[in-house]
Amino acid sequence: MSWETVIGIEVHVELSTESKVFCGCRTKFGADPNTQVCPVCLGMPGVLPVLNRKAVEYCMKAALALNCEVSGRTKFDRKNYFYPDLPKAYQISQYDMPIGKNGWMDVEVDGKAKRIGIRRVHLEEETGKLIHAGDDITSAASSMIDFNRCGIPLIEIVSEADIRSADEARAYLVKLRSILLAIGVSDCKMEEGSMRCEANVSIRPEGSKEFGPLTEMKNIASFKAVYKAIEYESARQAKVLESGGEVRRQTRHWDDAKSETVFMRSKEQAHDYRYFPEPDLVPLEIDRGWTETVKASIPELPDQRKARYMADYGLAQREASLISDDTDLSGYFEKGLEAGAEAKALANWMTGELAAALNASGTEIASSKVGPAQMAELLGMVAGDEISGKTAKDVFAEVFLKGGSPRKMVEAMGLGQISGEEELRKAALAVIEANPGPSADYVSGKENAIMFLMGQLMKATKGRANPKVANQLLKQELDGRKKNV
Repeated sequence: MSWETVIGIEVHVELSTESKVFCGCRTKFGADPNTQVCPVCLGMPGVLPVLNRKAVEYCMKAALALNCEVSGRTKFDRKNYFYPDLPKAYQISQYDMPIGKNGWMDVEVDGKAKRIGIRRVHLEEETGKLIHAGDDITSAASSMIDFNRCGIPLIEIVSEADIRSADEARAYLVKLRSILLAIGVSDCKMEEGSMRCEANVSIRPEGSKEFGPLTEMKNIASFKAVYKAIEYESARQAKVLESGGEVRRQTRHWDDAKSETVFMRSKEQAHDYRYFPEPDLVPLEIDRGWTETVKASIPELPDQRKARYMADYGLAQREASLISDDTDLSGYFEKGLEAGAEAKALANWMTGELAAALNASGTEIASSKVGPAQMAELLGMVAGDEISGKTAKDVFAEVFLKGGSPRKMVEAMGLGQISGEEELRKAALAVIEANPGPSADYVSGKENAIMFLMGQLMKATKGRANPKVANQLLKQELDGRKKNV
């Protein structure tokens, strides 16, 4: 039987506010355990929460960037459950009246566009962090709790079950991260836990409209892990059904080391949390003026950048997508243009030589020793026929390792391009005399022989010959010999 995978994704994103959502404690990552806490975020009796306006605006901003409707009236609810990292035994969240709802986002997979619905974007408080004494949560002998994270403003972004493959899921998350980074509401550092996702996966017979029992997968720490977890879980469920078993609604832990999901508990449903309105916070009114002010603060989004790069600079769709979807890449591109680089050449080098060097070295583009100014300088020398393309690649590799000015490196190493006719004509004559066979082939009409001779000329000049001028001079000398045959 053929199975269709049905996926919905819940993404939790910590907002980059200076203070927590209901108190004035700091939100700095990496502070000593339990040093950024107070009676409010520790859930002491008698304390009252005070809502952080900036957190609300950041949630509105994310909702608007995801094409959501922003509610004119919203409220907070208590989500009741017991877990060690939740000191109040309830979480202040939102249930039936989220700040944002009914949105959408377009992604592209294998050249095909796909629209994925956004069910809701709501604001809530972060929980504490458990540090497990063991390899992971399933094998830990004990756990310690750091409450510094407790109370950090968090938005939860819930997709509709519109995703049909691991590739679509990965594309959705990459695009979502690029949007959140572009609007500046979060640093989205998955390695620090400021962006986390849970995938809800079920399968059904191809062509069926009914949803199967879903599995919620937790502890997914990277986009690569999301892909692997969905692939594994889809296959696991298919195996269960094909062997006559029943897929049960569960929460499962993704074990990245073993590349498998592990049962944690039966999956809760909404009524298990006994949601009710938070009595210590009044409903929040969001008027149209406030929404419009927040909307006006949203900068150019990745899709808008992509369209501009294609229209204004003539970039191909693939290059425009790669650069516009990454805030660091688009920032590098813009600064390179400001430094005088030609757009298409800059895009080609960014998605070619630079991308390969960054991947091979594990370097982030923000830390590259070939910054936008150095790249513009290098490309300017190529455009001005000061160095050849081959030399430019050699210089790039040196600057990437050592830093510095490409121009000064070219001067210090004597790598400038030879464009003078007198010097190149001597080199061309020497190549012709040293290669009588290919030269005779060209004279007799085999014009492809010029390619071999050009290679020899470039080798003789150590790649410094101006290819255009050298080619012209070779042909002049050889065409002159045709007349004498």
